[in-house]
Amino acid sequence: MNPGSKCRVCRQPAIIDLPRHNANFCAEHFVELCKRQVAKAIDHWHLLTREDRILVAVSGGKDSLAVWDLLAELGYAADGLYVGLGIGDYSDVSAEYARGFARARGLHLVEVNLRGEYGYDIPTAARATRRVPCSACGLSKRHLFDKAALDGGYTALVTGHNLDDEAAVLLGNTLRWEIDYLARQLPLLPARDGFPKKVKPLVRLTERETAAWCVVRGIDYLVDECPMAVGNKHLQYKATLNQMETESPGSKASFYLNFVERMAPMLAGRLADDRGALGSCAECGAPTSGDVCAFCRLVATASAHERVPVELLTKGKR
Repeated sequence: MNPGSKCRVCRQPAIIDLPRHNANFCAEHFVELCKRQVAKAIDHWHLLTREDRILVAVSGGKDSLAVWDLLAELGYAADGLYVGLGIGDYSDVSAEYARGFARARGLHLVEVNLRGEYGYDIPTAARATRRVPCSACGLSKRHLFDKAALDGGYTALVTGHNLDDEAAVLLGNTLRWEIDYLARQLPLLPARDGFPKKVKPLVRLTERETAAWCVVRGIDYLVDECPMAVGNKHLQYKATLNQMETESPGSKASFYLNFVERMAPMLAGRLADDRGALGSCAECGAPTSGDVCAFCRLVATASAHERVPVELLTKGKR
């Protein structure tokens, strides 16, 4: 940002430049912008109602803490959910950020410990299944998020996926023409038997904007990326989109938001087909297309495996 830049609204000194909006903002009006963008997403896609019991999945990072804070600022009551994944010091530190945020604001945080409650952690699961850590991590989180929401009587599960996240996932799914995944990549997935309503209120805010929100609001968050995500294609897609955004501000928003408005309706039938009748897992009762769900199969495999330190899977990746 150029020294001496002025806020577009009040002409006071600006703290951030947002090329995609062709504007600079002071702290006060940047906060107002973020609140408007989230409120617009909620209203436009009917993400939440005032009657919803909301559970926010929090990791201790900027996006999940920002969405929890933004919902509170907009008058929504919400509890948090932290899942301890057992990724060495990274998980220990991230838990402290989540707890600190909740404690400072008098909010309720639900905690689930993967190793303590299910007998495995993500490094061990990755070694046991011989798959990339992100696969076991994503599967575990999806199952535990759904379970915590349903068990706790929550009607909406909120995640902190921002515009950068959604655009990167969309790019990857489009490059491979993953039609089933594309059909589900929406800001709102309605509830159905065995699944809570899932919403993403941050899809109109970028990663840089959620980071700036946390700075302006005085929110301490975990800056480091997960050590097991090194080499993840999702990060490569983000880098590609960032380069495009630099050359053509607004590209990410146009790519994702136009997909949701123009292409997603054409895939609605595919989403309906995907939401056909499912059976119940013989182990945990969760919806599944087989006799035993993927999560329970993962638990059986990983919990029987000797524990693997995170260092063994990250050595040599950097």
